[in-house]
Amino acid sequence: MASALLLTGITASAQNGSNKFIRKGNELYLKQQYTDAEANYKKALEQNAQSAIGSYNLGNSLYQQKRFDDARKQYANSLKIGDKKDVSANADYNIGNTYMEGKKWEESIKSYKQALKINPADEDARYNLAYAQAMLKKQQQGGGGDNKDNKDKKDNDKSKDKQKDDKSKDKDQQKDQKDQNKDQQNKDQNKDNKNKDDQQKPEPQPSKLNKQEAERLLQALSQEEKKLQDKAKKAKGQPVPVEKDW
Repeated sequence: MASALLLTGITASAQNGSNKFIRKGNELYLKQQYTDAEANYKKALEQNAQSAIGSYNLGNSLYQQKRFDDARKQYANSLKIGDKKDVSANADYNIGNTYMEGKKWEESIKSYKQALKINPADEDARYNLAYAQAMLKKQQQGGGGDNKDNKDKKDNDKSKDKQKDDKSKDKDQQKDQKDQNKDQQNKDQNKDNKNKDDQQKPEPQPSKLNKQEAERLLQALSQEEKKLQDKAKKAKGQPVPVEKDW
């Protein structure tokens, strides 16, 4: 406890300087100048490496630049050093979003659950948790479609091979008949032409329902999937302000 008080006393002036850069970073962030905001948040952390707000806001600026792995590191760092409930819950939520961007559903589910432990009233986290769970279920059940496609393809190939064999047999039989009865050559030739025309008619292809089956795995989400995805990927990007230096 004494060492913690000593650390606070030593870094008081540094914290004031850090807050100045955080405020400047927030101004730039709200103007969507995310690269410049990033630079100021990094300066804030140079002044005070223990600023959870600085680290969290830096994560937001990186997230907006689609640098999701870098953003996740900053959110995780803010959790390590932070003591503010809202920052911690939002950091877990945004970590979940960085995993969701990479379709890492299991990791995102863990993060959303952690966010809800800190703030059970967070409806966005609850919504994204349900979405990630549904997408994980779809991913796990979707593997059966490939097996069905392979089976359909093999069956179709066998059918084609059988047709080729039958066609070869027909040709052999026609040739024998032609040799045995030359007087019937014209008649046989007409018959061959008719058989060939019949063989060349396209046969109906077996129906494939793998796409429909995949869609049924998420019946509850399919009708509004785009809307759900847009909301599910929404991060809590508002930068956290710092207190005034007095």
